[in-house]
Amino acid sequence: MTFKGRSIISIRDFSKQDLLTVLSHAKKLEKTPQPNLMKNKVMATLFFEPSTRTRLSFVSAMEKIGGSILGFENTDTTSVTKGETLWDTIKMVDQYADVIVMRHSIEGAARLASEASAVPVINAGDGANQHPTQTLLDLYTIQKEKGKLDGLNVGFVGDLKYGRTVHSLCIAMSHFKTKMFFIAPKALQMPKSYLEDLKKNNIPYVLEEDLEKVAKDMDIIYMTRIQKERFTDPVEYNKLKGVYQIDASLLKHTKKNVSILHPLPRVDEISTDLDETPNAAYFRQAGNGVPVRQAIIGLVTGKLK
Repeated sequence: MTFKGRSIISIRDFSKQDLLTVLSHAKKLEKTPQPNLMKNKVMATLFFEPSTRTRLSFVSAMEKIGGSILGFENTDTTSVTKGETLWDTIKMVDQYADVIVMRHSIEGAARLASEASAVPVINAGDGANQHPTQTLLDLYTIQKEKGKLDGLNVGFVGDLKYGRTVHSLCIAMSHFKTKMFFIAPKALQMPKSYLEDLKKNNIPYVLEEDLEKVAKDMDIIYMTRIQKERFTDPVEYNKLKGVYQIDASLLKHTKKNVSILHPLPRVDEISTDLDETPNAAYFRQAGNGVPVRQAIIGLVTGKLK
């Protein structure tokens, strides 16, 4: 399927070949930069919800390929405060930009925006639902760290109920020969709908609460924070926060070359004593957002084929 003019809303919209196409272009752009690829093109960044890495890496990606940026990082100074609808905001912004990057707290907002927009919309996260560009940079990181995507044991740890990065990566990895481990307390385990999808695709998985029990089996450990902002009940959050906290001592129970990923920000789930180990891939992972997002921008605007 062609990428030109296509909105990037859910990782479910990607075939295996689509995923590999993005990763291939990201690799080329990282190796051979194209500083004029998006010359005279404009990207709008509409962040209705806080972001550091996603917003800054999109901005960095666009600037490094010669494009311009407009937009907002909070709604306080926009017409949203006057009651403007999301539909009208998008219909207005698409007059100014060639591509729109949007983060929103409401699930489904990105899909609605893509229906309103005359230009491609890239979902930078919609509630606890999807975060497709994070998934693509996660795949790119795994590929770089391990040299492959097939034949890996991937462990997801922490908030698997509300974690949109986990949901998206689980779907993407199901295109490859993978075994998945879901390590979480029962209250934060993977939603049944995702587990049912894995069953349909004959992807083996393990549900576990004790990380040390299965740590030795994993090639990738994907840590997540317990997301306070997703909880409606503060009592439930306080009961579960800090449930998984790893440090360098975990490496005694893992494969020597295990890679530890995290979509960031971290709170207390990864100790800083892991940062200097070769196993800590999370800052490299954040850096991989630039070439991956350059590839996505270039593809949906038709500048890359």
